[in-house]
Amino acid sequence: MIIENGEAKTHVIDGSSSRKILGMGGTLMMVEVTFRKGGVGEVHSHDKHEQVSYIVKGSFEVRVGDETRILKAGDSFYAGYNVLHGVKALEDSVILDVFNPFREDFLEDQQ
Repeated sequence: MIIENGEAKTHVIDGSSSRKILGMGGTLMMVEVTFRKGGVGEVHSHDKHEQVSYIVKGSFEVRVGDETRILKAGDSFYAGYNVLHGVKALEDSVILDVFNPFREDFLEDQQ
């Protein structure tokens, strides 16, 4: 699978965030999520997915489990099964999320 970012379909999540599926194969999925300053990825957990995330641009207040930290471009975090996690964009920011297995709900949103 080869995907050019400019050709990937954008899914609007809410008024301050959107996502693009940039890669998928086997059990993996890579998703670029763009946030405007103040945008929030609500605290949640996944019982069927592991997630590793990389801050591409900007900065976030990130919660993983009981820990909250400020992460900036180049930083990353891992949220395993059933681990609470969430983000708040401190400026216009981009995060790259990788899921295992892939998020079927994201595929449904693309239709």
